[in-house]
Amino acid sequence: MIGARSLSRLEKPVAITREDVLHVAKLARLEIPEEEIDQVRDQLGAILEAVGKVGELDLSDVEPTSHPLDLVNVWAEDEPRPSLPREEALANAPDPADGAFRVPAVGQ
Repeated sequence: MIGARSLSRLEKPVAITREDVLHVAKLARLEIPEEEIDQVRDQLGAILEAVGKVGELDLSDVEPTSHPLDLVNVWAEDEPRPSLPREEALANAPDPADGAFRVPAVGQ
């Protein structure tokens, strides 16, 4: 199975089997139509091959990042503004109570 193989250093293409596809689909709770299993097998193989190529690169001088591009000014200024009137906010609530949203108790 795929999980038993090391994906960090793929030295040769990993042959994805029909059973691998069905196992991954079961884990992901996906229903793959019978006629698409071969296509998904080929796609998973291509993904693992691409991961293997990245694993061949010398990345020792590359600093880990959470995003490939610098993020600048991604948030708008936090400026106060009028809020939605309470009556309008509760207009479609299924069971408002005392001017608030009524929700089921946690854990029940």
